[in-house]
Amino acid sequence: MDDRTPGCYAVIFTSRRTEAPDDGYETMADRMVALARAQPGFLGVESARGPDGFGITVSYWESEEAIRAWKHHAEHVVAREGGRAGWYSAYITRVARLERAYAMGDPAKAPETATEDT
Repeated sequence: MDDRTPGCYAVIFTSRRTEAPDDGYETMADRMVALARAQPGFLGVESARGPDGFGITVSYWESEEAIRAWKHHAEHVVAREGGRAGWYSAYITRVARLERAYAMGDPAKAPETATEDT
């Protein structure tokens, strides 16, 4: 069953990556997903990045309190500082409450997490 249902919150992070290969970004991004999965109130994540460097990551949370706790997690703070210092040329973070959800086909077969360049 998908816990990302109406009433939960979505943190929508859109970004433009800088052109700096092998700068530690992929390692940090993987670490952040693993760490977020272990946080109370985390429900899921979907992410994609195109070849032009534009990306979008949507993480889902049970409450605004869970989102705030994630924002202030020490390792997440370090990752955000890395983003500002050089991984991103621009980004926007939006927080929204999920009102409706629609699906096609078997929701159990829908991707939980998209990968880069999908």
